[in-house]
Amino acid sequence: MQITAFERGLHDRVAIVTGAAVGNGRAFCERLVQEGARLVIADVIDATDLAEALRAQGGTVVSVQADLLKPADAQRVADVAMEAFGRIDILVHNVGYYHEEPFDLLNFDEWEQTINLTLHTLFHTIKVVLPHMKAAGFGRIISFSSDTVWLGSPYLTHYVTAKMGVIGLTRSLASEVGKYGITVNSISVGLTATQSARDGGVSSTMLEHILPTQAVHRADEPEDIANVVAFLALPASGIITGQTINVDGGVAKH
Repeated sequence: MQITAFERGLHDRVAIVTGAAVGNGRAFCERLVQEGARLVIADVIDATDLAEALRAQGGTVVSVQADLLKPADAQRVADVAMEAFGRIDILVHNVGYYHEEPFDLLNFDEWEQTINLTLHTLFHTIKVVLPHMKAAGFGRIISFSSDTVWLGSPYLTHYVTAKMGVIGLTRSLASEVGKYGITVNSISVGLTATQSARDGGVSSTMLEHILPTQAVHRADEPEDIANVVAFLALPASGIITGQTINVDGGVAKH
């Protein structure tokens, strides 16, 4: 039986997806469109091609080129969403930075860049969407951590610190905003679920190294994470908040 738009779980909900132009973010957008959501795509690079592809699939989409390290750009994303759709229901924040370096060789610039791109962009984006969610009495804030926080992976002190910060923000903010009908959750993912790892950008032997450690012996795909994103965005997940769900094929048993 074909599912109509009116039967989809996110029909007429409005989602902002950041870092959406490539990789995992693209999969998140596709999955949310399948659920009937209207999308605002925000990325520092031009996401016009993705927006056009999603419209061809029947999606209602606008795109914004924005640097979310800048509070004014984050505000512009929220303004575009309100102008286009009149509401903001869901934030899927997918901005981050991965870089391996032994701590002895790690310089402050790399440390700062990792913290800024992971946490400051999350802060700026939540700040501009939260008032709209509070006013509506509904909201879903979804961000991304890493299974390295459970594993204590070496050469990633800066990255693990930033990603653990995502979990801390998730837990504390969830306690504040639950009374407004807003949930705050994060998803910790493995390196095999990122486009850069799959394409050899992190390490050409990354898949060979990680796959044997997984309980499920196949590479994680962006669609695996997208399914969890969609679940956390649905009204049916409204009792789940302040949580970090690990999606890495069972490398980390969190």
